[in-house]
Amino acid sequence: MPFEHFSLEHLISQYGVLAVFLGAAFEGETAVFLGGVFAHRHFMSWWEAATAAAIGSFAADQAWFLAGRYANRLALVQRFLKTDAAQKVSQLLEAHPTGFILAFRFIYGMRTVSPIAIGLSSVPALRFVILNFIAAVVWAVLITTIGYLFGNAVEILFGRLKLHLHMLIAIAAIAVILAALAYLIRRQMRGGSATR
Repeated sequence: MPFEHFSLEHLISQYGVLAVFLGAAFEGETAVFLGGVFAHRHFMSWWEAATAAAIGSFAADQAWFLAGRYANRLALVQRFLKTDAAQKVSQLLEAHPTGFILAFRFIYGMRTVSPIAIGLSSVPALRFVILNFIAAVVWAVLITTIGYLFGNAVEILFGRLKLHLHMLIAIAAIAVILAALAYLIRRQMRGGSATR
């Protein structure tokens, strides 16, 4: 088998959609953002990247919801419930159930624990399925589009780079954005707790 069959470009064109699906399910924004970058580079279509991201995210959050609802005695579920994030999720869910279900994907650090906590709550399963589906689609379309536009911006600024350079710039940008968001969220939470 020729060496080019093992190139990064070949792997992405063959398994990129699956990688976006699994990445959306287990990791989150970075994989979906890169799916948008790959769509810009024509390794997959934009709609394939966005669809894989939406289905992966929806499926993973449904599984965590079911774990909270029906397998809440598992050690993994119990460990999540002892985190500070679980306490914050419970407060937000109690205050704004519909808004929180639609928004938890966008709140850094609460992605996995939120559907578990929702599963433990009195939110009806059908309501969660509908809201989870809507939120997964919106999130996937938004993050994939940002990745696609970022790929376009990199090409405008630097020309058509080799794929590995393009990916390094994208990953560095994601790291900076996530670090800034984490800093702002921590600062906001400290400010909120100081005023109590």
